[in-house]
Amino acid sequence: MTPQPFVRSTSIQSLKDREFDLVVVGGGITGVGVALDAASRGLRTALIERDDFASGTSSKSSKLIHGGLRYLQQGEIGLVYEALAERQRLLKNAPHLVKPLPFLIPMFGKNGIIPAKISRVLGAAMWGYDLTGGLRIGKRHKRLNKAEALDYMPSLREDRLVSAYLYYDAAADDARLVVAIARTAALDHGAVIANRVASSGFTKDSGGRINGLKAVADGEEFTIRTRSVVNATGVWADDIKGHDSGTSPDTIRPAKGIHISVPWQLIRNEIAAVIPVPHDRRSVFVVPHGDLTYIGTTDTDYTGPLDDPQCTPDDIEYLLKAINTSCATELTAADVTGSWAGLRPLVKSASSGRTADLSRKHRIDRSNSGLVSITGGKLTTYREMAADTVDEVIESVLSRQMDTSRFGSSTTKKMKIRGAAGYQSLDGARKVYPDVPSATVNHLKERYGGESRVMMAAIQADPTLGEPLVDGLPYVRAEAIFAVRNEMANSVDDVLARRTRARIYSRDDSAAAAESVGALIAGELGWSDEQREASVAEYRRLVEHERVAADLPETHFSEHPSRTI
Repeated sequence: MTPQPFVRSTSIQSLKDREFDLVVVGGGITGVGVALDAASRGLRTALIERDDFASGTSSKSSKLIHGGLRYLQQGEIGLVYEALAERQRLLKNAPHLVKPLPFLIPMFGKNGIIPAKISRVLGAAMWGYDLTGGLRIGKRHKRLNKAEALDYMPSLREDRLVSAYLYYDAAADDARLVVAIARTAALDHGAVIANRVASSGFTKDSGGRINGLKAVADGEEFTIRTRSVVNATGVWADDIKGHDSGTSPDTIRPAKGIHISVPWQLIRNEIAAVIPVPHDRRSVFVVPHGDLTYIGTTDTDYTGPLDDPQCTPDDIEYLLKAINTSCATELTAADVTGSWAGLRPLVKSASSGRTADLSRKHRIDRSNSGLVSITGGKLTTYREMAADTVDEVIESVLSRQMDTSRFGSSTTKKMKIRGAAGYQSLDGARKVYPDVPSATVNHLKERYGGESRVMMAAIQADPTLGEPLVDGLPYVRAEAIFAVRNEMANSVDDVLARRTRARIYSRDDSAAAAESVGALIAGELGWSDEQREASVAEYRRLVEHERVAADLPETHFSEHPSRTI
């Protein structure tokens, strides 16, 4: 397929002018995965996203690429095996985005003794994880004594700590992964992709089969001509199904998960940790991220507005209680520099138990009119979900309309994601860009891979672009320019919340920087003064709304000492 520019205005014109084999609704991880899989097989493919890419669940996960130990303990062996295989593929296909991450599981006891049942169960789980596929990362779990555990996380409660396990998984910036996959689909495989284009309904032929998707962009409604549509909208899937059937189905059980960020110095975990929640059958992750550590997640039923999940004081207290029970440090709400809340699109089951116990398997269904919907699943298994979805489209929808023999099977198992090319050769970048600080080179390399050369060259030519975008965080001004020019960022929120992650890690510092960010990108977007001021004001409104909902005080991460001090 002919490469397509990742430019919103060009994409919208193509949506109006062209006819497609498949249109994907939803620009989260599942949707962009479907678009890449379909386009790489040769289908004329388009994707629309109502808001910004990854603006829903796909920017608000725990940011882990993992099999899930607790799924193994729940008997979901097949899911864990599949997830660990996908983890290995991502480590190879997106080495600039997906990194191996060691995890510590501290074991607490009374009077230096761990209950025998807990010790046996956890030991068996460790071996099961390795044998199910954990060993693919090249490291086996090991048992640590108390002193070794404290070396990794000295803030643990010494009076209760007995020993620990060490095992390995992986992590990734979820929103960056989504954008990279979307750009791979467009620039390398010809998909037409646009954000801020909403689906408003369908057109159908005389036989009741979908032959078009009604869309709205910039206040204008138009119809995208297509042979098939995939509904990959996550927790909003029932809304799209309702547009098709005229009735409102009830297939999704949203589960809210929240995370908080705190200064790393308060916890001092050299690696990630899995901490038990008191009086609950759950654990939370404690993950270091530069000078910050984030903690999460909760897992509770959610019945509020799907467009506005928020952290509540009870959510914050849940996580603080977990960390304070296991660590000597007493964290309070005043230490929380950032927070985020997302909704898992869990598939309803006959069980009425806890959302934490529901399966994370995905489900694909097709309506009589040909709408294919993909629901459930998890971040790690997005590629497999996408391949299954495109198989269903080809076999059950397109095969009735055209010769589909040329499309073949999925080709994404070994497909490199944008940025992977040239990533390994960046070690010598300092020689090519001598005026770019080493810390900036390393930061850009691990976020953009080979494409970071664009930003390094810009900083070499204009050193002011190497200055911090937000005080206290590693992001630089060149990233905002790159986001607008190359990643379809259209607002201050796009830049600070998803192209960079300033909002979730340092909420109030990012709000303080909003004015300068607006001024930086205004010229690139052709904004008037009024448009710039409106985007800045909207960002600050969102930040304030988030803080008030969680009843958090204003906290500036930039006032805390750096991890390196």
